[in-house]
Amino acid sequence: MSLLKKEEKKVEFLELIYDLIFVYIVGRNNSLLHHIENGFISWGVFLAYVLCTLAVIQIWNFSTFYINLYGRNSVRDHIFLFINMYLLYHMADGINTQWEQSFYRFNIAWALIILNLAVQHLIEIRHHSDSSDELRQLRRKAAILIIEAALIGVHILIYSLTGVSAAYVPILFGILATMFSGRINARVPVDFAHLSERAMLYVVFTFGEMIIVIASYFGGELSMNSVYFSLMAFLIVVGLFLSYGTLYNRILDRERVTNGTGYMLIHVFLIFALNNISVALEFMRDEEVSLTEKTLFLTGSFVLYFVFLFLLGLYSKKRCAFHKGFVWTLVALMASFVVLMILLRGMMYINIAVTVVYVFLIFVLMYVKGRRINDE
Repeated sequence: MSLLKKEEKKVEFLELIYDLIFVYIVGRNNSLLHHIENGFISWGVFLAYVLCTLAVIQIWNFSTFYINLYGRNSVRDHIFLFINMYLLYHMADGINTQWEQSFYRFNIAWALIILNLAVQHLIEIRHHSDSSDELRQLRRKAAILIIEAALIGVHILIYSLTGVSAAYVPILFGILATMFSGRINARVPVDFAHLSERAMLYVVFTFGEMIIVIASYFGGELSMNSVYFSLMAFLIVVGLFLSYGTLYNRILDRERVTNGTGYMLIHVFLIFALNNISVALEFMRDEEVSLTEKTLFLTGSFVLYFVFLFLLGLYSKKRCAFHKGFVWTLVALMASFVVLMILLRGMMYINIAVTVVYVFLIFVLMYVKGRRINDE
């Protein structure tokens, strides 16, 4: 294992542009959930939404790890990134409720992106012939990517023959293979400051989509009702952002030596939860959506977000570690929030106020903990 300290990697402009493509895809993907049938989203559409979201975030995850460990901001790196950006547009265009019509476009672009990443790892092998740990990791990651691309190909073939989609197979393979590669990855630690900054920026871009979504709360005739709900929606987004920002700025140990696998997997589901919250906030203003279903969807999305936000505490500074009493306080607040949201689902004025109070209670707890520790 190489113990030489590398110079901290800076986030390049091209990485930010690359991430903006994913913001566009997030918007396209969220639009899947705008088609309501019998008071809520159909299971088929929701499954397509989940699979598309995970497939896209997984591509970003693989790309980010490669850039973190082996990116040199070289011409070759730029060319491979531009190719994937172009292919991501094809994936985005293939995201719609009539997915049968764009099945091949979406999936062929997906497979080519994964192969592109595999080729990058294979080319990089020649630069690390003197490092057995990095050589093993590069070969393992290239193998994972090639197998996943092959599974996407099998998925395309199965659909061609039977009309049945098996998109979940390559996605689950990618997630599980990454998780079980932790021991090998541990021997080649990432630049955690760069990795955590990239994850933070993706979260910020996802919040950008949420800010656009709540613009609908400000439309229409100005009244006390519109002012109240627009203010509450705005405060919800602010509170969610401040909670993540406080953890990132005050609690997270950005100098930690880690392979980053768990941290990035947590962000996969954290970003997924934020996408759900964006859609759920739109549902709350839509009278066509069943009250019970949209309340449960909103509540579940908040729970998912905060569960994975709390899991980021595993990467906190030692002085900021989440002790048992703090964790139980968070659990108690979450349980109270869920109960109140279900009981008060018919009282929208109170319901949205409860959400604001819960979100800011979490922020205050995070802020006080981070401030107390950092002031010592």
